[in-house]
Amino acid sequence: MSDQATMKNDDIFSKVIRAGRRTYFFDVRSTKADDYYLTITESKKFTNDDGSFFYRKHKIYLYKEDFESFQDALKETSNFIINEKGEEVISERHQKDFQKTDTKEPHTEKESSDKVAAFTDLSFDDI
Repeated sequence: MSDQATMKNDDIFSKVIRAGRRTYFFDVRSTKADDYYLTITESKKFTNDDGSFFYRKHKIYLYKEDFESFQDALKETSNFIINEKGEEVISERHQKDFQKTDTKEPHTEKESSDKVAAFTDLSFDDI
């Protein structure tokens, strides 16, 4: 019965995000003073050679006094990534069998040398 009581204290509020081999847990916990804080856990599934699997977990503890700074930093860095790389997800590159394909049409040797020559004629005064 003490396990159930502990479980009730741990189950204040939870949100789960599944993302491929990763799962993110956002859990509201209670301090000894009965205040709330947030734990963010990343759980990643790995497979052993024998086919069995295990999980590696990484946890962040976030307290109310840090929420605003954390949210600001998360928003700023998220916006930076989207602005620099767009919203397209390029997750295939992380697969074991990923092979980069060149979608550009092949250039002749003369075209390539013309492009190099155009760039070598740049002057720092032009910049």
